[in-house]
Amino acid sequence: MFVQQLMNGVILGSTYALIALGYTMVYGIIELINFAHGEIYMFGAFVGLLLVTVLDIPFFLAFLLAMALGSLLGVTVEYLAYRPLRRSSRLSALISAIGASFFLSNLALLIMGSQPFSFPNPFEAKIYHTPLFIISRVEITVLLSSLILMIALTFFVQRTKIGKAMRATAQDKDTASLMGINIDRIITITFAVGSALGAAAGVMVGIYFRTVTPTMGFMPGLKGFVAAVLGGIGNIPGAMLGGILLGIAEVMGAAYISSQYRDAVAFALLIIILLFKPAGLLGRPAQEKV
Repeated sequence: MFVQQLMNGVILGSTYALIALGYTMVYGIIELINFAHGEIYMFGAFVGLLLVTVLDIPFFLAFLLAMALGSLLGVTVEYLAYRPLRRSSRLSALISAIGASFFLSNLALLIMGSQPFSFPNPFEAKIYHTPLFIISRVEITVLLSSLILMIALTFFVQRTKIGKAMRATAQDKDTASLMGINIDRIITITFAVGSALGAAAGVMVGIYFRTVTPTMGFMPGLKGFVAAVLGGIGNIPGAMLGGILLGIAEVMGAAYISSQYRDAVAFALLIIILLFKPAGLLGRPAQEKV
């Protein structure tokens, strides 16, 4: 029973980790919490649903297209809602982020309506039994896809020229600009990559829970933010760890306490972390020279 719940938590946490990565990448570059990220997650789920059901596109191609279109939406939001306020106060950018979130959510309600949509199972319904736990083909797909995307992101940030430029920009934008790095281009790429991961998480949650709604991005978006803070906002390995731990804590709380407190577990965890380790598990306290 415990191992089964642990596996369920890891699977759910892998989707939270992808959402958290979008938050932490953007914050690491421009120190902005992109509250529209949950709606990009919702957009990815709807794009995947429509491509599979309406256009009859194979699931894995639809998955990649949903990531690409989610990336495009993220870049558009950055260009319209954040870039004009880049030199304004953080409060102005925060209000713009919240406004973008409400706009996208209500636009989805206007276009798609309020009723839930059923995401078809793209795979044969097959269950695998092991001595410790039971896992389905869909769950294996969700877990492996998440791991592959997280490994690919780590390689991209650590081993590529653009990744090196992203790390330099996160460390000191002014110095990076003097070294010839195009800051606007790096910020756009950051939003594109983070939004693609958020859209991927939306598709995977769609096939995992088999339901897609216009308001589905609100709570997972908040939990992705909690996961990013838990691991250390701005820290990519921390976002991965925070997402996995949050998923495990949520599933264990629902299994051993009550399913009614499923969402409360995430926010209780956030309060505990902020009280005892505000920088997060892998984060480092910011030092300011005066």
